[in-house]
Amino acid sequence: MSTELDPLTGGATVSPAPGAAATVAEQTKADAPPPRPKHRLYRVLFRGPLALRGRGLVIAIPYLWLLLFFLAPFAIVLKISFAEFMVGVPPYTPLVEWVDDTYLKVTLAFSGYKYLLEDSMYVNAYLGSLRIAATATVLCLLLGYPMAYGIARSSPSTRNVLLLLVVLPFWTSFLIRVYAWIGILKNNGLLNNALMGLGIINEPIEMLNTEFAIYIGIVYSYLPFMILPLYTTLEKLDGSLLEAAMDLGCRPWKAFLKVTLPLSMPGIVAGCMLVFIPSVGEFVIPDLLGGASTLMIGKVMWNEFFQNRDWPTASAVAIAMLILLVLPIVGFQRYQLVQEEKAREGSK
Repeated sequence: MSTELDPLTGGATVSPAPGAAATVAEQTKADAPPPRPKHRLYRVLFRGPLALRGRGLVIAIPYLWLLLFFLAPFAIVLKISFAEFMVGVPPYTPLVEWVDDTYLKVTLAFSGYKYLLEDSMYVNAYLGSLRIAATATVLCLLLGYPMAYGIARSSPSTRNVLLLLVVLPFWTSFLIRVYAWIGILKNNGLLNNALMGLGIINEPIEMLNTEFAIYIGIVYSYLPFMILPLYTTLEKLDGSLLEAAMDLGCRPWKAFLKVTLPLSMPGIVAGCMLVFIPSVGEFVIPDLLGGASTLMIGKVMWNEFFQNRDWPTASAVAIAMLILLVLPIVGFQRYQLVQEEKAREGSK
């Protein structure tokens, strides 16, 4: 401790020694309240052994998206599918309820799933949806493969223009594009008037409110989803493989079947899935272009939800359709993994 003269007041000031100042600072720090602990979720996500850092944090974002907008709605629909219809708001019985304020009662009703098997309308709707979706997928493949191949083999400047034309319809609302086909396909529409003006037909052809109109709408709407994966695969193919096949005396069509087609299978599978899966549950196109006589599972589901207000049956229809689509995809993926493992073992 030292004594100094204050020049302003003329009095003496006492300043602690350096060691004493450090002791006072330590004592003040010790007397301070302890820091507030981090929240447990924060410690788990950012400080624990399973902390999300870097790549893990980036990967967690799409998983969180799927959890919020796929798994949570799926769980709600699954819960409703095990309820029973009743008049009220909401129009179904509760799955879990308190009885006499003493114990929980869980009621699982399978009447919705039983109704699907008993009523042939639902089976026919499923089969009709699969048939229309499969046919439309094949048509998209037959039209999209030559287009994707031509885009992939064009010059870079032309390729960009062609790709722009492929995605250009997405700049317009999907509903407006489907409505436009009503004006084209109706009896006094553009197509019938053009055919009669050319003398090809004498009276209008019934095209609207038929399956033909549904195929036109699905192929037109989902064709870009077939072209883009095929283009991505075909654009990466090595052209020297075709040149080698030609040098070995292989004809063009045989080189296509032996070289190009097998190497483009990933694009074919991806395009077919992108077209087939949404086509099965399509509602807008069958409702606007197919008319009341068209029986597809999307229309049946909409009628159950909004007209009959039978939410349990509609939820059972949705769950059954999801299982019908997911199980073949999972089986196909497992088959692909097995084939890749066999190929790796064979290469060794």
